[in-house]
Amino acid sequence: MHASDIEGDLSTVLVTEAEIHAKLAEIARRIETDYAGKDVLLVGVLKGAIMVMADLARELRLHVETDWMAVSSYGAGTKSSGVVQIRKDLDSDLTDRHVLIVEDIIDSGLTLSWLLENFASRGAASIEVCALLRKPEAAKVEIECRYVGFDIPNEFVVGYGLDYAEKYRNLRDVGVLAPHVYS
Repeated sequence: MHASDIEGDLSTVLVTEAEIHAKLAEIARRIETDYAGKDVLLVGVLKGAIMVMADLARELRLHVETDWMAVSSYGAGTKSSGVVQIRKDLDSDLTDRHVLIVEDIIDSGLTLSWLLENFASRGAASIEVCALLRKPEAAKVEIECRYVGFDIPNEFVVGYGLDYAEKYRNLRDVGVLAPHVYS
């Protein structure tokens, strides 16, 4: 689905499908260099990271394993509190593994901070983060993110895995959702 298919729902397109794929190719080349000779476990955080994970994995020219985790963070309304509940845990043992967490977006960083601590406690050899999008203005905790696609403004964005009420995930671009849609 393209942005033109939902005209009026987006106030602007921030990142196009072509820009996303070019950036993921660039990130993949860096990952291949950084992880040469190592077994890498890509961990996607459901549901938002589905598109990034699929396209990044296909772009990589090295063997990787994949796993998925689903977590919920609870807070007042739409704000994350950093209190995390595991909805679906990993199937993989992280002991001595090189883990690359793949995220669609880093917002407050609270849930990701919890994931980093949790994975470290499971004995991973290394843990790095790859995020397609990052909202620097929204950060509540400092997250060391080795691979970042795009820094974006602190706006309500949808597309390429990001949703509003489970809609817009299949949009190929990332755009700012028009306020009339959610207000």
